[in-house]
Amino acid sequence: MALIAGKELLLKAKKERYAVGAFNINNMEILQAITRAAQEEGSPAIIAVSEGAIKYAGLAYLVSMVVVAAKEVDVPLTLHLDHGRDLEVIRSCIENGFTSVMIDGSHLDFEENISITKKVGEMAHAKGISVEGELGRLKGIEDGIDGGQRETFLTDPGAAREFVERTEVDSLAIAIGTSHGAYKFKGEVQLDFQRLREIANVVDVPLVLHGASGVSPTILEKSEKYGASIRGAQGVPDDSIREAINIGMSKINIDTDLRLSFLAAIRETLALQPQEFDPRRILGPARRAVEEIARHKMKLFGSSGRAQG
Repeated sequence: MALIAGKELLLKAKKERYAVGAFNINNMEILQAITRAAQEEGSPAIIAVSEGAIKYAGLAYLVSMVVVAAKEVDVPLTLHLDHGRDLEVIRSCIENGFTSVMIDGSHLDFEENISITKKVGEMAHAKGISVEGELGRLKGIEDGIDGGQRETFLTDPGAAREFVERTEVDSLAIAIGTSHGAYKFKGEVQLDFQRLREIANVVDVPLVLHGASGVSPTILEKSEKYGASIRGAQGVPDDSIREAINIGMSKINIDTDLRLSFLAAIRETLALQPQEFDPRRILGPARRAVEEIARHKMKLFGSSGRAQG
């Protein structure tokens, strides 16, 4: 299938109360794993590419791979720029095949965030490309912040409504207590579901949850068994993801879980087969591991079987 605009996927998800997974890629194997999972599950999927991935693999390589992958499956896919901040990178993505872009102005003050988001919206919408904005900050929430301090990082419902009205974004990433990386929480998981309810009641575009990886204890155990050092990592439980979707999340971003499953499989292969030097036999099991975790996420998000109709 041809790549489609992110808005098209997310409006359907919002209406039918499920979420579409946005899965970050950095190489061919991870892309293949995600698209194979989507095909097997009959699920739409968003292929997310960060500015770091573009720097690592090259924009032309990534776009070409995703275009080929989309032609090989009969489920809808979106090619999305994740956490875009560099306007030249965003412009290049808009002009070279992306069907969705995110402008991350969350580090700016409110008016500056609105200004830059509107600018990107004008560029993208002129070409039929969807735009995701972000309001609120994920970084730092896991660093012992509580009470009034924590409030400054989370998304204010009134501000969210104004932001969407003034920017005309197609989706909005909000902060309700998650964070990026493998170390999302210290102690008990705390997500502000009441805040999510309030935002969902006043914002009419699909909502996005970043920092949503589960950081599976089983995968962590395997990684550490074969030499990794990632003790204390903790993610978002599946039950919390289900609750967030039930309240109104329509897009769930997953990156860390893909990296950890890829890591665990490679470490296991190298530890158990020290004589192996064929990259296909090293990366092949890692690709299967990522496909397995992606399929799990699609079932969790309720997107399995939603590719048609």
